[in-house]
Amino acid sequence: MKFTRDESVTFFKEHNKDEMHFRHALAVEATMRHFARLYGEDEELWARAGLLHDIDWETTKSVENGHPVRGGEMLRERGYEEEIVRAELAHGWEFSGVEPKSRMEKTLYAIDELTGLITAVALVRPSRSISDLEVKSVRKKWKDKTFARGVDRSVIEKGSAIMGESIEFLIENTIEALRPVEKEIGLGPQ
Repeated sequence: MKFTRDESVTFFKEHNKDEMHFRHALAVEATMRHFARLYGEDEELWARAGLLHDIDWETTKSVENGHPVRGGEMLRERGYEEEIVRAELAHGWEFSGVEPKSRMEKTLYAIDELTGLITAVALVRPSRSISDLEVKSVRKKWKDKTFARGVDRSVIEKGSAIMGESIEFLIENTIEALRPVEKEIGLGPQ
């Protein structure tokens, strides 16, 4: 069954009350939509996969408590497409055992952590904006292991490798994807 974006947002918000988690979901949604367009894939399907990828986060709060496996179960129980269920599971494949195989799964795996890093970089800039953010600024912060400690850079590197795309390409396109939704994800002049 195909759900609308509004239905998917409602479903996400039923299980996630923290605005920060919703902003992350919006960032990943926008980035997945961008990459789908870039690759000539189904934008709505990819966007829903991005929006819902952490559906279980406030329920589980960690991989030790079942993330993303519980999320896959929740999506399957609700009737979401198997492609979205697999993408949910594959974005945490080290814990779910579901290795990313499709282009959508590989992309979600690669960009999930990257959206967090790029958002963090934007937040410490004087402009708090993505509009003037460049790849070199993200790469500079990438090297600082004390910056955005929660971002697992090795996952981004592994994602880059399985996608067959450079990290610079992923950063550049993720920045581009986030620019139109800057305000919705809490960046830029508020």
